[in-house]
Amino acid sequence: MYEYFPDIAYIYIMKTLIDEFADIKVMRFEVPGWDSLSQRQKEFAFHMSEAAKLGRDITWDQYCAWNLPVRHLVEDILERYDGDREVPEFKDFLVYCKRLFFSSGMHHHYSEDKFFPACPKEYFRSLAEAAGRGEEAERLLEVIYSPEICPRRRSDSPDGDIVVLSSVNFHEGVTKAEVEEYYASLEDPSDPHPVALGLNSKVVKENGAVVEKVWRSGGLYGQAIDRIILELEKAADVAGSEAQRRAVLLLVEYYKTGDLRTWDEFNIVWTGETACEVDFINGFIEDYDDPLGRKATWEGYVHIKDAEASRRSEILSANAQWFEDHSPVDHRFRKPLVKGVSAKVVDAVTLGGATYPTTPIGINLPNSDWIRREHGSKSVTISNITKAYDKAALEAPRSALEEFAFDKEEIEACKRYGSLVDEIHTDLHECLGHGSGQSLQGVSATALGEFQSALEEARADLFGLYYIADPKLVELGILPDGEAWKTAYSSYIRNGLLVQLSRIEPGKKVTESHMMNRQLIARWCYARGASGNVIERKTRDGKTYFKINDFHALRGLFANLLAEVQRIKSEGDREAGKRLIEEYAVEIDPVLHKEVRERYQALGLKPYGGFVNPTIVPVIEGSTVVDYRLEPVEVYLSQQLEYGKKYRTL
Repeated sequence: MYEYFPDIAYIYIMKTLIDEFADIKVMRFEVPGWDSLSQRQKEFAFHMSEAAKLGRDITWDQYCAWNLPVRHLVEDILERYDGDREVPEFKDFLVYCKRLFFSSGMHHHYSEDKFFPACPKEYFRSLAEAAGRGEEAERLLEVIYSPEICPRRRSDSPDGDIVVLSSVNFHEGVTKAEVEEYYASLEDPSDPHPVALGLNSKVVKENGAVVEKVWRSGGLYGQAIDRIILELEKAADVAGSEAQRRAVLLLVEYYKTGDLRTWDEFNIVWTGETACEVDFINGFIEDYDDPLGRKATWEGYVHIKDAEASRRSEILSANAQWFEDHSPVDHRFRKPLVKGVSAKVVDAVTLGGATYPTTPIGINLPNSDWIRREHGSKSVTISNITKAYDKAALEAPRSALEEFAFDKEEIEACKRYGSLVDEIHTDLHECLGHGSGQSLQGVSATALGEFQSALEEARADLFGLYYIADPKLVELGILPDGEAWKTAYSSYIRNGLLVQLSRIEPGKKVTESHMMNRQLIARWCYARGASGNVIERKTRDGKTYFKINDFHALRGLFANLLAEVQRIKSEGDREAGKRLIEEYAVEIDPVLHKEVRERYQALGLKPYGGFVNPTIVPVIEGSTVVDYRLEPVEVYLSQQLEYGKKYRTL
């Protein structure tokens, strides 16, 4: 489960910023704890980082079957074209290339709509011909420029077949009904330890029958997985503990067999290993990109522990049972015994697959409900990413905060407490929120279908919002006083009702899970609190603002919605979840949308941000590696082209 930074709209600093194009900025992050690692730890991080980068092509292909051929075409042009690169048409082509690399394909990384080159098709064709790709490029140009071919990465159509209409490469030749029927025939409601059916496979039709093609060595994506395995085996030799070594080797076994029981065994061992400073994420993990919420996109991540910053999350982990026992949800849906909640603050070293170049700021895994219940979970808040955001925001000439906050009091409170309460809310969301609650016996983990991801993010966000206002946080020394939490509420409502609308194109709906979750919560509370004027819509100088009049009543609304969303998950009430999503999460007031976009555009800011990885360079003396150093990347495209050569696997 991921948490993404809710409002990164005002990031602008040359030290961090290395490129801007379209609606995107690209930055770099620092890794302050790297030099304190031992050589063995650095070597482990190096090999796990190589494994994280070697899965890149898998993610590209999962997002759309045309993505890799299109990328290979633009890579060839960028490498071979020796014509004039200063003309406007080539600069437009360059923007398309940068967008393609940023989104790992032809669809916007957030809206999931297909984007198109601004340069004419004929000019693109001339570039392909100059690069020696003219004869084979025609079909690709048709794909690139046609609005009818692969229009959306993940369809949310209320009328059509979302499997057929989605461009993601998880299904081929099958319908939504056929996929659901296939997996329903495999599920065993009496199994107390169910595997995540379909997590690591593509569903196709062969000879009229629906079958799975598993992503494993010797199967689909086998070439890429075999290279990942080689790096994992090297990493296992320098693991930080026997438990970590065993976890890595179980991951290798899983990649070789595709056996989801082995995947669960890996997750149990990985979850239980909490002592190592260097840790990782690697595999087919999150199902946000599947229209049916079952198939997982590949990702890799390497991070190191920030010991001092981890004290806060460790306090929360140690008190996990208290938070569970005092949750406002029905007692049937609470865990009687919370096990193994491990939380820490980390610094990212390498982002890979679905987490590159855009990265979450918090992660909680594994996703299996029964593993969480019986073995616990691991949660991380990614400190150096949030610090990069905050550091840049301080030097921004103009900010979304000052534009959309109602008054100076709200602005000053956010400047004083904003970074702190954002981190605490992320901690609560990841450390405790995703791991809280339990489903009733026999309820499938996929019972909520295509609404699962947005509702799960809403559940974790609501948990964090409810508890950030609890006096317990002051008692534990996590919050400095009893007023700081109000900043979290103001920021959340401001973002959910206003700021995040700046990211959505005119006439579009909200489709990304985290944005849907935030709008669901904010709009539901605004509507339910209307009689008491809990959140007031105000207009000043022709601009719309939302002001919280009763913070305590708002907390009560968060509690009520948390109780309902937990009930929906625990009972597998898909219809109730669907009603919540359709009523509050996706539709946008077109007049307000237009206003927000105009106000935001006037700030001259880019709404989306991502990162380049630092390069890990082995230091060699003679024939021996004696150290590993980090080198910053100066040019965004250079890293993309380097990765295209060095980590091309498909």
